[in-house]
Parts: sequence; C-alpha cells; structure tokens
Amino acid sequence: MEITEIKITPLANQRIKAYVAITFDNAFVIKSMRLMEGQKGLYLRMPSRKRPTGVYQDIAHPINNEMRQKMEKAVIDAYQDKIANEVTPSEKTTDM
Repeated sequence: MEITEIKITPLANQRIKAYVAITFDNAFVIKSMRLMEGQKGLYLRMPSRKRPTGVYQDIAHPINNEMRQKMEKAVIDAYQDKIANEVTPSEKTTDM
C-alpha cells in the first residue's frame, strides 16, 4: 500500500499544526487526521469519534508500527515542505 497523495491544510494553532488527508494507491483516502505538536515533537493523530462514555476512539488507524511511522514521516515531510514554500503576506510583491 503506497501513499499517492497527501493534502495538508496548515493551521495557525499552537497545538494542531494542520489537518491532513492521505490517499493510498489512488483508491482509498483517510481524512480528518491532525498533525499535532507534542512534548516530543510532531505526531499524526488519527480521525476519531467521541463515544457515549466520553472516551475518543480512532475510526481508522494503522495496524502496525511500521505503517504508522511511514505515514507520520510522509506527513511531517509534506507539512515541512508546505510551510517552507508558503509565501507570507509580508513576502508578497506588488506591482505598482
């Protein structure tokens, strides 16, 4: 299963850095993931829902650590590329 697309929506939030959607094999997508800032750095949070007991449960998640690390690395790399290439309003040039 190969990651064929990663969509990153950066946020101006201290803890949630971006919303993420990952497509596998141009055939299956997982949306509503969040790239979070934790005590040990960035990590990928899976989509979840709140149970009646108040506990959150992942809706979709990798079965093994190898896949989790592969997804996390790909998302972090894509996020860093995106924020490095974004033009801030003060960097925009205007023609006069």
